[in-house]
Amino acid sequence: MPVAAKSPSLRLYRGRADVRAGLFDPAVTRRIFVLLPFAAIVGLIAYAAVPVEPMPEALAAVGAALVVLAVLLRRAAALPLVGLLFAGWTGFCLLPLHATWFGASMLARPAYGLYEAKVGEIVSATSESRRIVVSGLAPVADDRPLDIARARLVVPPQPPLAPGDTIRARLRLAPVPGPILPGAFDGQFHAYFAGIGAYGNVTGDFALVASGEGFNPSRAVEGLRMEIGSRIDAVLDGPSAAIGRAMVVGDQSAIDDETRELMAASGLAHIYSISGLHLSIVAGGMFFLLRLLLASIPATATRWPVKKVAAVGGIAAAAGYLLLAGGIANVPALRSTIMLGLIFGAVLAGRRALTMRNVAIAALAIIVIDPASVFRASFQLSFAAVVALVGIYEMPRSPPIGNRGWGERLWSTIWATAVTSFIAGTATLLFSAYHFQQTAPLGVLGNVLVLPVVSIIIMPFAVLSVLSMPLGAEAPFVMTMGWGIDRMVDGAALVARWSDGLTGNPLLTSVALMIGLGALAWFAFVNSWWRLLGPAVAVPLVLMVGLDQRPDLLIADTTQAVALRTQAGMGLISGQAGSFATEVWSEHYREPIAETVDGLRCDSLGCIARTDRYSVAIIRDVAAFAEDCGRHALVITRLRAPAGCAGSQVIDARALAAGGVHWLRWNEGAERFDIRAAIPNLTRPWRVVPP
Repeated sequence: MPVAAKSPSLRLYRGRADVRAGLFDPAVTRRIFVLLPFAAIVGLIAYAAVPVEPMPEALAAVGAALVVLAVLLRRAAALPLVGLLFAGWTGFCLLPLHATWFGASMLARPAYGLYEAKVGEIVSATSESRRIVVSGLAPVADDRPLDIARARLVVPPQPPLAPGDTIRARLRLAPVPGPILPGAFDGQFHAYFAGIGAYGNVTGDFALVASGEGFNPSRAVEGLRMEIGSRIDAVLDGPSAAIGRAMVVGDQSAIDDETRELMAASGLAHIYSISGLHLSIVAGGMFFLLRLLLASIPATATRWPVKKVAAVGGIAAAAGYLLLAGGIANVPALRSTIMLGLIFGAVLAGRRALTMRNVAIAALAIIVIDPASVFRASFQLSFAAVVALVGIYEMPRSPPIGNRGWGERLWSTIWATAVTSFIAGTATLLFSAYHFQQTAPLGVLGNVLVLPVVSIIIMPFAVLSVLSMPLGAEAPFVMTMGWGIDRMVDGAALVARWSDGLTGNPLLTSVALMIGLGALAWFAFVNSWWRLLGPAVAVPLVLMVGLDQRPDLLIADTTQAVALRTQAGMGLISGQAGSFATEVWSEHYREPIAETVDGLRCDSLGCIARTDRYSVAIIRDVAAFAEDCGRHALVITRLRAPAGCAGSQVIDARALAAGGVHWLRWNEGAERFDIRAAIPNLTRPWRVVPP
């Protein structure tokens, strides 16, 4: 027997050599391209997590060092790894660059007065109000000037508005609020990178001062969207009209909470959000019809590149639908349009369309255009679903059987719908559980029941209704679309009823998201059945280190609400039931918050609440500090607590102004509260620093 076969150390050496050779194999290094968006996302997360703003000189120095390293290793097999580092560094720099171009100063204290402003965007519109974005806020009289670029306003439904119009109104403007819970959606972060420095509403004297002059593309598109929406409302009403507007022009503002809950419980909430499903039906339908039409005419079938002409038509249809859906502001629609552009571009180039490289290119485009979208649920859900679907599509599978009957084809379509729904639902489960604290266990069944209606009735007749609107003949098509929407809602109600008692309320930490991102990167990179190892390992890891705990206390920053957990459940020891904070808390944790708790004692100085483990004092008058400091585990006050308030944990006005909403859980071992603040620091440019 050869010596090499007897030597464990030599076998280990050769094993390591094989690993190195496999890692730097040309096919593997080309595959590293699909990891570039993941590296950029890691860079974005790192930038958002650092406690202070990085120095531009330091960013430039790191970039220069990576360029030098790439030049030195230009012929080395390790160059793709340098590419990953460069992608991560680029992700780290993207948000500061976008802040330079689009970032806004944030309003620090409320403002009131008569202002003029120019309408930049109509976000949503209902019969009661509209949400708009304005710029160029200027005081009409002696009111306070505002150093903010744009503001988001709630305005009356009349008179009609369009981008470019100038309005005048008495406004009440407020600072953009922070997260309502630690780890929740950060309105300040996203408003800053959208250039919005304040939220507000009209209090009186609302008027249109001047209409926009000259040709304005955004004004024309917005006018078209509003006209299409009004035509739908003229034929349909209730949930049918609201969902119809959402699926045609991307305006979800009229969908009521009951319908949203119903669709979410049945796993169908994605249907009224314009994304890959809708764009694929519209663009794919245009591609199919054009190809069929041109192939049916002998003159064009023999002289024209029919498939390529149809691909151009598909691209045009996707781009037009994107404009109706809200343009680049609609991230799922933008991502799907880019993906469809790559697919049809591959048809034009005679190459394979559905590849993980194309997914990576689409993701990189979205990250560069709108890097802040990486932190929103829409990007995470759509990215995870597409990676999973394309990854499974890449797997070896049996070729389709020829000469199938209509029954076999129907069953194949139903089976493909079920499998697609299962794959997408499984891939997005972690992200939807983190953002929405809800799962839809029968979502696959809901999609199997409803997607044929969406594909065969709702979307085709939606397209026909829009195309027939210039002729004023849209009513029968809109009615048919509405009938399909009604059947979709009926299916959602049926599945939601079957799901009653099966849905869970998982609470996950940001660690779970990082585990999910790692599993998704592994799944995208490995081009074999071993790619399933990543998700398989992620599940136990999330269960071990990614689950969050429920709080024992929640303290609002801008209202008086304080919720305490007792043996009977959560209840208020301060504030009013039904406030915004308590409603969001109750929805997030899927448990009611009572108006009060047993044993609560209050007087003019404050309140005392006791549990079997600790007591909490709420102080409303400075006279109570001398009595309550040191006697209770926690002191809560909207005043500034004196420095001598020792012996108790204290959350006062300064802590609430700096940290926002506070989350607390009693630590039995330490006999004190573990505390999390929704705002970790005020050192980043998107934070509203109290005056």
